[in-house]
Amino acid sequence: MHVMIDLCVVPIGVGVSVSTYIAECEVIINQNNLESQLHPYGTVIEGEWDKVFSVVKLCHERMHEMGAPRVFTSLKVGTRTDREQSMQDKINSVEEKLKKKIEQ
Repeated sequence: MHVMIDLCVVPIGVGVSVSTYIAECEVIINQNNLESQLHPYGTVIEGEWDKVFSVVKLCHERMHEMGAPRVFTSLKVGTRTDREQSMQDKINSVEEKLKKKIEQ
C-alpha cells in the first residue's frame, strides 16, 4: 500500500539544537530511495508502507546510536485507494486553486 507520512522525530536529552540528528534521518530517507520533502517542523515521506515505516524505525535506532536517550515522534499518516497522488500532486492542486482565487 502506498502511504504518505509527515514525520517529526525529536531526540530528547541531547541539548537545544537537533539539526545534526535530523540530518542523519534525512540521510537514511535518501539511502532508502524514498521521495521526501523536508520542512521546518518535519519531513513528508511517500512510498510503500513497509519501506516508509522501516525508515521511521531506522531513524529512531540511529538517534539512539548517536546518544539520544529518548526519542519522541509525531506522525501523520495518509493513504488513499481511489487514485494515486504524490506530494507534488497535492501541492499543485492547492496552488491551482489559489491561482484561480487570486485571479478573481
